Amino acid sequence: MSQLSFLITVIIAGGLAGYYLRFLDKSGAFASIVVGICILLGLGLNGLLLLGIFFVTSSYWSGYKKAAKLNMEEKLAKGSTRDWRQVAVNGGAASLFSLIYYFHPNSIWVVGFATSLASANSDTWASEIGSLSNKDPIFIRTMKPVEKGTSGAVSSLGSLSALAGSLLIAFMSYWLFKLDILVSLTIFVFGYIGNVIDTLIGAFFQQTYHCQVCGITTEKKVHCTHPTAKIKGITFIDNDMVNFLSGLLASIAAMGIFL
Repeated sequence: MSQLSFLITVIIAGGLAGYYLRFLDKSGAFASIVVGICILLGLGLNGLLLLGIFFVTSSYWSGYKKAAKLNMEEKLAKGSTRDWRQVAVNGGAASLFSLIYYFHPNSIWVVGFATSLASANSDTWASEIGSLSNKDPIFIRTMKPVEKGTSGAVSSLGSLSALAGSLLIAFMSYWLFKLDILVSLTIFVFGYIGNVIDTLIGAFFQQTYHCQVCGITTEKKVHCTHPTAKIKGITFIDNDMVNFLSGLLASIAAMGIFL
């Protein structure tokens, strides 16, 4: 078996394992396989390893102390099991940069690729670890405490976790792609900025709904088997769109600094 065939087999096995462990649903498993193959074609084994680091660590934190996050998940549009849209918004930009690198090999696409994953990792760690804080987060629009799981809210634990998540991807990029230390620092900084952008868009533009049955504020359009009432936000800007925009904008900014 050739190395390419072996790695494709590993990608497929990884997608199936994610589905078996309930990190992914069926559509998410298929999307993860597509993303993995795209990255393998462009950036090879090193790109695949960086993607794997993001997926494994973010999945671990998503499942960590899951019972303690059940109440928070009532506010979120989706739970910890990722579907194809969640895979696409977190890995789509990375796949695009990797494919462009395949046709036009240039370090700038590596910067975009790594920054998009650093942003996704930073945001995931902030959300999943930050939700375990003993204190309620602060909503940046009002600077008042709000319930955990509220988009646009921050906590000290979440912010530190965001820095750690971005730092991990930046360090591994430095090691895997033999990058200059300043380039790796750029990836780290803009990976974290991606999380900040996510928070800002979530606070000011993401759609939010009110359940007229139980009274909860949620991202779900249906709650308690009844349609919810929209209370703020732009219609097409849901959590998936927020994640996609924040990662893409952070990557473009990092590539601009690199140039």
